[in-house]
Amino acid sequence: MIFAGAFLGGAIAHRLRQPVIIGYVLAGLALSPFTPGPSVHDVHSFEMMAEVGVILLMFSVGVEFSVPDLLSVKWVALLGAPLGIGLFAALGMGVAWILRWPPTQGLAIGFMICVASTMVVLRLLMERGELLTPSGRVMMGITLMEDLAVVILTIVLPALSSFEPSKLLAVAWEIGKAFLILAPILLAAWKVVPKLLARINRIGSMELTLLFALTVCLATAAVTEAVGLSLALGAFLAGLLVGSSELAHTTVQSTLSLRDAFVALFFVTVGLLINPRALAQDWPLLLLMVGLVLVGKFVIWASVVRLFRYSWETSWRTAMGLTQIGEFSFILAQTSRQAGLITPELYNVVLAASLVTILVNAALFRAFGGAGAKATLLSAAQVVSGS
Repeated sequence: MIFAGAFLGGAIAHRLRQPVIIGYVLAGLALSPFTPGPSVHDVHSFEMMAEVGVILLMFSVGVEFSVPDLLSVKWVALLGAPLGIGLFAALGMGVAWILRWPPTQGLAIGFMICVASTMVVLRLLMERGELLTPSGRVMMGITLMEDLAVVILTIVLPALSSFEPSKLLAVAWEIGKAFLILAPILLAAWKVVPKLLARINRIGSMELTLLFALTVCLATAAVTEAVGLSLALGAFLAGLLVGSSELAHTTVQSTLSLRDAFVALFFVTVGLLINPRALAQDWPLLLLMVGLVLVGKFVIWASVVRLFRYSWETSWRTAMGLTQIGEFSFILAQTSRQAGLITPELYNVVLAASLVTILVNAALFRAFGGAGAKATLLSAAQVVSGS
């Protein structure tokens, strides 16, 4: 049912000349246990399988995205992303003050809306051919820092329910321990993985090459999760490790079909989580949340990127690409709900706002995307012709 729905939804979206992820999400909404008709009831199992899609997509991007590309946007990523997250926290607390909510609820909302879906950003950039444009690089740098921030926030948010110094020290220790454990593992893998990949490729078996690539990808993701970091970050690091090999292109090609299938499953799962009926009485809150994401995020990220002396075009394109929330916002919303920082109604609104903002974001890419990619290709062609 999931894959049939993904196929039909994706085919309809393609026919209407829209990004296929819109069809995937709407297919999930149609198959949701909260909507009439045929439905999928064991949503949790599909959530777990959908994580494989996140891992494989981040792995392939890590292979294609070189370290120099990341270093070219290091300042806006290392300094701009934390600045933006701090501005979102202030925005959330400002809304809480106006609506007379508890300050901790406003802070949680600010953190939830600051995190864009890495999966959505990457998928749209790849579909439009804009991954290596200036705005694409900046988006990648910011979303990777946001992924790191999610790891920290999942530890920090429960501590907001009670400001005890001993608890805050424990949080700092857990974060530091995770990075201390991960650093030597990645350093060793950086030296070993390319050599192993070259040896396996000499055997001439595509099946063994595929299995080794998947092993590196999933094992690195598992290690990062075990030390308290995110699966997505681990998969991206695994891609960087494999990408340092001369056989990187062959390796990523062998995983593309598997990646695309699980990516489709991921977006269908996003639609499965939405409960439209529960939103009937909470539509003002939904409009507020969508407005904070679409307008608030655009203004904040455009200002932050412009602050680091990028052009106005790069700034607004970057901001446009980040005006949505997704899977990591789900994680922060769930953590906040368990800690008693937000209400169950607000949790459901966050899920619905994710669907709405993803659809709007895809439409914005459709309407305004492509120019940056065309400009990049044109400049490259001019350089080639000139040489």
